[in-house]
Amino acid sequence: MPFIDSKLTVKVDDDKKEVLKAKLGQAIGILGKTESYLMVGFEDDYTLYMGGKKLDKGAYVQVSLLGEANSSACDKMTAEVCKILSDELGIPGSQVYVTYHGIRDWGWNGSNF
Repeated sequence: MPFIDSKLTVKVDDDKKEVLKAKLGQAIGILGKTESYLMVGFEDDYTLYMGGKKLDKGAYVQVSLLGEANSSACDKMTAEVCKILSDELGIPGSQVYVTYHGIRDWGWNGSNF
């Protein structure tokens, strides 16, 4: 039941969103999850500030998942998210925040897991 929600300062076309979605779908395996239940969202052309300065290229990525992931897996996932954003959008890792949120109760299709 993972959800990866990204706020991106750059404009992203639909083709690039498909590429990002596919790469994040592969990366979610780092956290022991599969793409089959992965939901991905993008909010592009978003205004972000870091250290009081407006970012031309920056991102905030929130990873929510059923249960918890260990810190080592989160560290590897952060590295992969930063690599994907750098490779695909030119966003440097130094301007990316990634947060992780373990969820105890997660509902889908009329019930909870």
